[in-house]
Amino acid sequence: MIDQKVINLYVVFEDMSKNSAEDKNEFTIDIERLEDYKFRVEFDKETMGELVTDESEEAGGDETGPNPSRLLAVSSLNCLMASLVFCLKKKRVELDSLKGSVTGTIERIDGRLRVTRLDVTIKPEIDSADKKKLKKCVDIFEDYCVVTQSIRKGIDVEVEVEAV
Repeated sequence: MIDQKVINLYVVFEDMSKNSAEDKNEFTIDIERLEDYKFRVEFDKETMGELVTDESEEAGGDETGPNPSRLLAVSSLNCLMASLVFCLKKKRVELDSLKGSVTGTIERIDGRLRVTRLDVTIKPEIDSADKKKLKKCVDIFEDYCVVTQSIRKGIDVEVEVEAV
């Protein structure tokens, strides 16, 4: 049974860099509860399709989709890998392959579960002649990852619940 009540949660990502208004980019993602802890996420661009999220069995879900903690972890990993790709392309380095993994740690803090750590491993496969260029990218690419840097600095989140 689908619960027809919808709670709108507005998450506002503040422009932490204090740049001009032209540097601000906003997006809206909608989510609707399907049942229990299962939600359908609809992105603001049709080409992105839908995503179903769910909680773990321990939390009462059916594990039919990733839970928010896993989405946070993969968002950081994906952003880091994309930032590395961007840098390598700028330096004209051809990637033979690129793989990565992320391990998230969840701990209880003040009685509540929190993601306390993300351990990321990225494995680029490149020609040995490009190792120096890779090193230069490794030194700077993290600074260009919007998600990881936002997590590190903290994100202002404003929540409003509107009963319908």
